[in-house]
Amino acid sequence: MGSGLFAKSLTLLAAIQCATSATYSQSSSLTGQKFLDAFTWHTAADPNFGRVNYIDYPAAQSKGLVSVSRNQVTLRADSTTKLNPMGPGRDSFNLVSNDHFDIAHMPEGCGTWPAVWSELGNNWPNGGEIDIVEGVNNQSPDSITLHTGPGCTMPSQRQMSGTSRGNDCNAYETDNTSCGVKVKSANSFGPSFNAAGGGWYAIERTPSFIKVFFWSRHDPTTPKDVSSPGPNINTGNWGTPAAYFPSSSSCDFNTHLTAFNIVIDLDFCGAWAGNAQVYSSAGCPSTCADYVNFNPSAFQNAYFTFNALTIYE
Repeated sequence: MGSGLFAKSLTLLAAIQCATSATYSQSSSLTGQKFLDAFTWHTAADPNFGRVNYIDYPAAQSKGLVSVSRNQVTLRADSTTKLNPMGPGRDSFNLVSNDHFDIAHMPEGCGTWPAVWSELGNNWPNGGEIDIVEGVNNQSPDSITLHTGPGCTMPSQRQMSGTSRGNDCNAYETDNTSCGVKVKSANSFGPSFNAAGGGWYAIERTPSFIKVFFWSRHDPTTPKDVSSPGPNINTGNWGTPAAYFPSSSSCDFNTHLTAFNIVIDLDFCGAWAGNAQVYSSAGCPSTCADYVNFNPSAFQNAYFTFNALTIYE
């Protein structure tokens, strides 16, 4: 699962194709209430053992944690309640869809673990997972990761601007670090992302590869069809991706990846953000659980705002 802290404006495009052309046509663009209608709210227990309580849509509405304004959708975590250490975690959200996003604000703060990722089937990690936006405790830059079951490795040299953190994608063998890529830009995550005014993420998936792109908000190299999206996009003009995962004999996507949907969630603490060494190395106070339990006002910026959801095929 992805993790981290974010804000301001981020666009996530999902381009999916079965052919080899780099040109895609927009099949849907959803805003406001139609955006929310495209999601299922999951309320199951957090598999990462986070200090979080995922609530359903009616509960989020009644508690003011979801809102629509001028076609923008905002999803928040609770920022008013002091928690009983023996009771449920902080109220938050876990939504599942299968389309693309224009994000105007992403969560930040110690102890937070927000994520935008793609889940590839129900037999994790054998159906695959792609973490598009991931990090914890305000620590930049973003980490893009491909998780699979056994038998999937990536070439050590790939055409991408990011830095490989590992080439064995097997989540079990790598303690879930898998095939991670460190994005080059410090503005790709957390407060640095917010201070720069946000940016754009795009994921392109074909039978031959998966590419993830990132452009900071004021990056002059941002393609026009990304900054001002229309009915068509041409990824062949987008340059070098931040992360590149090719299908090959060492990782056949037909075997390791299934159809995917996009997941948006905001966790607290858990296996990554709550790891004592990870948490303290970020300069965060107290323990993660105590901080999340007793400092609700620290999470006033722990929210996503989405401008649109769009998919190109």
